[in-house]
Amino acid sequence: MATLSYSLLLGGYFGIMLLLPLWYGWLAPPQLIAPQLALALLGLPLFAPLRGLLHARRYTVKWSLFLSLLYLSHGCMEAWSNPTARGLALAEVALALGWFVGGISYVRATRPTATA
Repeated sequence: MATLSYSLLLGGYFGIMLLLPLWYGWLAPPQLIAPQLALALLGLPLFAPLRGLLHARRYTVKWSLFLSLLYLSHGCMEAWSNPTARGLALAEVALALGWFVGGISYVRATRPTATA
């Protein structure tokens, strides 16, 4: 169970890491701000938990779930307000949900057992 959860967690995380440059750099660049600024604001926070997630550290997985909620809310907001990029936004929502559900499942599957 932990391996499947960890795979779902990393799939969602790296999926968002791949989706954002494709979305803002190539498929649907933003009109109001520079694409580089949009990528910096949305992409740079993803590098904070990278090392801990790759090493499967429970503490990093736990706090990265807060970050996944940021991308979930961003995807919902874009899906609601931008009909031209609705498909990309819903893909971001699905990836963020995968990251969140995989992370919660991984933390629950790897919690230490209580010893009396």
